[in-house]
Amino acid sequence: MSHDQVNPIPEPIRGDEGATDPGPRDLLRDAEQPDISIPPSTDSGTMQNLKFSFSDSHRRIEPGGWSREVTVRELPVSTTLAGVNMRLKPGGVRELHWHKEAEWAYMISGSARVTAVDAQGRSFIDDVGPGDLWYFPSGIPHSIRGLADGCEFLLVFDDGSFSENSTFSITDWFSSTPPEVLAANFDIPEEALRGLPAGETYMYQGEVPGPLEDERRATMSPAGETPHAFTYRLDAQDPDFEGSGTVRIADSSNFEVSKTIAAALVEVEPGGIRELHWHPTNDEWQYYISGEGRMTVFAAEGHARTFDYRAGDVGYVPFAMGHYIQNTGDTPLRFLEMFRSDRFEDISLNQWMALTPRTLLEEHLRPDERLMQSLSKDKRPIVK
Repeated sequence: MSHDQVNPIPEPIRGDEGATDPGPRDLLRDAEQPDISIPPSTDSGTMQNLKFSFSDSHRRIEPGGWSREVTVRELPVSTTLAGVNMRLKPGGVRELHWHKEAEWAYMISGSARVTAVDAQGRSFIDDVGPGDLWYFPSGIPHSIRGLADGCEFLLVFDDGSFSENSTFSITDWFSSTPPEVLAANFDIPEEALRGLPAGETYMYQGEVPGPLEDERRATMSPAGETPHAFTYRLDAQDPDFEGSGTVRIADSSNFEVSKTIAAALVEVEPGGIRELHWHPTNDEWQYYISGEGRMTVFAAEGHARTFDYRAGDVGYVPFAMGHYIQNTGDTPLRFLEMFRSDRFEDISLNQWMALTPRTLLEEHLRPDERLMQSLSKDKRPIVK
């Protein structure tokens, strides 16, 4: 079967409008985003781009793995959050470092060991696997190591201008400090420093660490462990909401340490829809994990745009803009919704209408009785 039969190339024709596009054109790219080639008739007006693929990002390749990022530089509308996709081989290490921004993470595959120390000298070590989260507040030093099967994960930072290439790393600091100062700080002779790296290591190939409990005992701080876990088992959580899919929410109400990033893991079954809604307090940053979907964003004044998404894509919805997401494939659509906030909040169009006096709705919309019967007073965000 040819590629055209599997994924037909869209022509910019809608009814008797438009015309063929003889090219030059990127046929594969056009086939991946049919709703840009042939937008719905309701799309109108000028809007910012709300999509960027990690596949279009520069990949930094290092001995222990690789990383790539989507920030405000790649997606200019993304001012509130930035994302990094990273892979570590078994024993690969993202070196000891810290940054001004808080770090939130979702484990995509494999397993990793994370470590951290807080300002009171309390230690934290844990192993994470697929569907697990971690969160390190700004300024908290930490590290990430790939375990026996290696790992891949998404990092999200609470500043759109963040860059993974400009963090505070221990090797960078050592190599930027005069040897006599290091010797005085550690009370050792300068010749003991000769083996230090000449610059930032960033990521390196190390050994797979031993059992978690052994390492915990060996590195336990005299001040004890951090009072709140920096990790959370999101996939193990019972769904907060169910319909033609599920929604799992992680924010400061159940992942207490996560004070600046709230998230929802959404799964929409084939033919399902993440209902029409908006977020009343923050922009939304999305990461598509699997499946295929289509999102339409309403920006008022008759402006609306539709974008197609698939695994590895980043989506963005500016503050308060109405939107919905449809599963356009034949497998479940899974994606993350993230916000620079301590709490997840959304407002459902369905619920808003259900809680509005009927006479007011009738004056506005002259609705069919079937529309009125479909409305729900349920407060939950749902997938249908």
